[in-house]
Amino acid sequence: MLLGTVLVLLLLGGGPASAHAALRSTDPADGSVVKTSPRSITLTFTESVGLLDDSFRLLDPKNQRVELGGSAHAEDRADTVRVQVPKKLGTGTFTVAWRVVSADSHPVSGAFTFSVGKASPTTAVLPSGGSDNPATDGLYNIGRYLAYLAAALLVGTAAFVAVCRPPDTRPLRRPLLIGGWALTGSTVFLFFLRAPYEAGTGPAGALDPSGLTRTLDGRPGLALLARLLLVAAAAALLLRQRKRPEPTPAALVLGTVLAVALALTWAGAEHASAGIQVPLAMTSSVLHLLAMAVWLGGLVALITLLPRASVPSRVVTRFSRVAGIAVTVLVVTGVYQSWRGLGSVSALTGTTYGRVLLAKLAAVILLLAAGAWSRATVTRQVNLTRERRVTVEAAAQKEAKVLEPVRVGRASAAEESSDTVVSETVPATAGSPEPAGAADAPEPAAPPAGPGPKTPPLTPAESAHSRALRRSVLLEVAVSVVVLVLTTILTGTLPGRAAAEAATTQATGGLPVASVTTIPFDLGKPGLRGKVQITLDPGRVGDNSVQAVVYGPDGGFVTIPELRLSFTLPSQDVGPLDAELTDRGGYWASDDLNLPIPGIWEMKATIRVSDIDQISETADVPIQR
Repeated sequence: MLLGTVLVLLLLGGGPASAHAALRSTDPADGSVVKTSPRSITLTFTESVGLLDDSFRLLDPKNQRVELGGSAHAEDRADTVRVQVPKKLGTGTFTVAWRVVSADSHPVSGAFTFSVGKASPTTAVLPSGGSDNPATDGLYNIGRYLAYLAAALLVGTAAFVAVCRPPDTRPLRRPLLIGGWALTGSTVFLFFLRAPYEAGTGPAGALDPSGLTRTLDGRPGLALLARLLLVAAAAALLLRQRKRPEPTPAALVLGTVLAVALALTWAGAEHASAGIQVPLAMTSSVLHLLAMAVWLGGLVALITLLPRASVPSRVVTRFSRVAGIAVTVLVVTGVYQSWRGLGSVSALTGTTYGRVLLAKLAAVILLLAAGAWSRATVTRQVNLTRERRVTVEAAAQKEAKVLEPVRVGRASAAEESSDTVVSETVPATAGSPEPAGAADAPEPAAPPAGPGPKTPPLTPAESAHSRALRRSVLLEVAVSVVVLVLTTILTGTLPGRAAAEAATTQATGGLPVASVTTIPFDLGKPGLRGKVQITLDPGRVGDNSVQAVVYGPDGGFVTIPELRLSFTLPSQDVGPLDAELTDRGGYWASDDLNLPIPGIWEMKATIRVSDIDQISETADVPIQR
């Protein structure tokens, strides 16, 4: 009952929004100057967002934190958040830093500024992706990689046993145990790390009771909890089937249901749960994950059996067919997910998501080539086995004319060996059952001296093809792991379609887009180094306002005698255009800089720190239409 409730919450939790939230608008607006202190701050996003205990911070011009009231979704809208400001703010420029959790479970963060009364210099530096904790992010990603690999090993090995029906499944118990325990451990690991991952804090926060409570309240936490329950149910099912020669029909149905539900714990908490066509996307994601698991886990199962025991050719042939179906599912669902995630062809090379997708595509092509090699090797091996069958049967028929009592046993051995792909070290007839009644039969007369029609050893061609099959399967496993790692990276990367929507939202949705450039300088003398932070608003063709703030070696705000700024567009032989900065009481600004042509402009800053010490530094600034 509990497991069903959790899965229903996962299925119903994904809203029709774009993967990864982007800030659509704010009140007060970014860069605006308001006459009086606002009583609240409102942020509107492109999709529903989840709030953290410390989602919002307000910093005054001196980089001191201002106490805020409560924050909550405004007017029952999951995409809009209102933060109360209980105290009246002073005059100057204030910075709002925010961090929320997108509908696809990934935390996003950013910042904006507004001024009360008039703009002022501020020592608060806008965060640019640095609000994540590298240690926590690294550990969390490792946990995600292990969870994917463990799921593939568990589901794929179980599917191999159920579909391919190998005669001896004992060697496969170890991969099943490794997959089950690894999936359990990685899931627990991710559950404890979820709270610090969302908050951007260190790994030590994993044991914070309040963080664990917050994890249980969110959809990603429910997905991890459901995953643990499903692994426990799968373990119980496997234990019940351990002593059975073949899985029962009821066990097959229940195992399929558990595998689909396990895949849903990923689909219901990641990219598929947010964006366009959510039901179709989640179905595609489940099929993609299961096909990957059947292929990769089946390869591991096959390579586990090949060196240890006789493997009937029918087992290898069945897996070859299953792998072909899995490849077809992977291609179809992969094409759909690529279209859904990219949105345009240009996003293939213009976004991180597209570039990782190209790397995955190259790995998949290599994987398909390795699979084709394996299937060709299996075909040749089966043909050689059939030729050996003819030889063995002919020898058995010849001997039957001489010694009739031996015929049945020898023919049985020939038939058993003819259906087997074996390694060089294991005879084809190893473990063959003794014919019924053989123990009570009278001792037959001794056969004539000399060699009889025994099962012939593997021919050189068969040995070569057996080694080739192992090599090809090993290559498939290695490339499959690379594909799985790239898939995990994709699940944590902003999709190209969402990146384009976020950019469009910022450009047209009322949120000004400012270009912020930092230029470091160093005059080679003690204390005569620092950086200049230059803001172009809106950072596009036409009129722009300029604000420049100078920071000293300790990161604090400093004043200098003079700051000059000029812009040149070398490709069009335009410039230099003087920004004509003026001292506004500690910071430098200009309200009438006109950049007439789009392109990569060269910005030159000349910083004079004394009567005799000055330096010029340059930086490239992209200006769009």
